Amino acid sequence: MKTDESYLESVKKQFLYYKMLGEKAMDQLEPEQLFTAINEDTNSITAIVKHISGNMLSRWTDFLTSDGEKEWRNRDAEFENDLHSKEEVLEIWNKGWNCLENALESLKPEQLSDIIYIRNEGHTVIEAINRQLAHYPYHVGQIVFYAKQLKKSSWESLSIPKNKSGNYNAEKFAKEKEIKNFTDDELKRLK
Repeated sequence: MKTDESYLESVKKQFLYYKMLGEKAMDQLEPEQLFTAINEDTNSITAIVKHISGNMLSRWTDFLTSDGEKEWRNRDAEFENDLHSKEEVLEIWNKGWNCLENALESLKPEQLSDIIYIRNEGHTVIEAINRQLAHYPYHVGQIVFYAKQLKKSSWESLSIPKNKSGNYNAEKFAKEKEIKNFTDDELKRLK
């Protein structure tokens, strides 16, 4: 596999991994907890979801042909809690992720050095992808952290549980070295 193809496959998997983390965190919450904000200066998980989705729709719609900050985007409204159910939150979440996934699926390796614009600033396609690969996990991390705070002691870890690193490492080092590749089944679960 050529480097450009390998890069595209890698970023697709990384985005799917962070989508899965956000979903597993939200799945642990009661529906009303998605709307909880600690104070006026704090965003609820719902607001974070609306922001991620709004950003995705703006950045990835007509990705190669129009500026990534669309005229129709109302970024400030993304932080308003105007959704009323977990189903609405997940619908918005999936709408953004589907837009991203469709854009990535349509990319060809030879387009990675093309220039696209975000707020009139030129970026190579690789730079634009990397920018979002930093942005979305930042917000997914907020969702995970917030969900963990809301669940308190009933939180189920999404990574190596606290004080379990030794067991985890012993299990990993007991196996032969391998290159991590997602199986088709793992990719389906991530989607």
